[in-house]
Amino acid sequence: MINFGKRTGRVIILKRSVLSILAGTLVLCMMFYIIGGAPFAGAEAATRELPIYCVQRDNKQVALTFDAAWGNEDTQLLIDILGRYKVKATFFVVADWVKKYPESVKALHDAGHEVMNHSSTHAHFSRLTADEIISDVNNCNDKIEAVTGVRPILFRPPFGEYDDHVIKTLNGMGMYTIQWDVDSLDWKGISASEITNRVTGKVRAGSIILFHNAAIHTPEALPGIIEWLLKNGYSPVKVSELIYRDNYTIDHTGKQIPTN
Repeated sequence: MINFGKRTGRVIILKRSVLSILAGTLVLCMMFYIIGGAPFAGAEAATRELPIYCVQRDNKQVALTFDAAWGNEDTQLLIDILGRYKVKATFFVVADWVKKYPESVKALHDAGHEVMNHSSTHAHFSRLTADEIISDVNNCNDKIEAVTGVRPILFRPPFGEYDDHVIKTLNGMGMYTIQWDVDSLDWKGISASEITNRVTGKVRAGSIILFHNAAIHTPEALPGIIEWLLKNGYSPVKVSELIYRDNYTIDHTGKQIPTN
């Protein structure tokens, strides 16, 4: 007579043993992935092409930047405010804006501010081919140079979007790609006090601060921000004066660091 109870017990034990072996194998595979795969992922991240978000500076220099792509209501007011404090800034402008407001581009240049490239039509650059990027950037550079007599060397990607393909193409053109590490969020229409608190709460030596030329509360917030910066030992300069032109690396956070 067959004892089915004992046989069933053995089958159950065998199944549990197989499951234990499978589970152990899965754990080993996961450990291999974590231990062996992580360095590969890190190496991949280390080679990622990045723009300049901020700069390693010990002298508390910072850069005020303004993007100009659409409206023009407050450009002269911003020039007047910056002039009152003898502060120079960097304006990243779109070619269509240059074409529409050449007098404002000239006024910015004549006031000592630098006018740099923000693309021709504010397109999504990651969707463009290398040839399309080169054509777009050169078109904007041509229009700015025609008004100011100075060919831009700085570029800010529309929407802040980029990938390795975009950065490599711009590097090949001799352009420095500039992002920011302090976003005022003025484009959201937040109040002047909120703009001020965001900027003063996040700024540090080497920061690049983002504003927009047509944001509703930026002119109201700007004087207080500049006064706070000056009072706390910061020196606002143009981006071209803040960054290093050569002998530098860019770390994983986008900080530009001198190598000599």
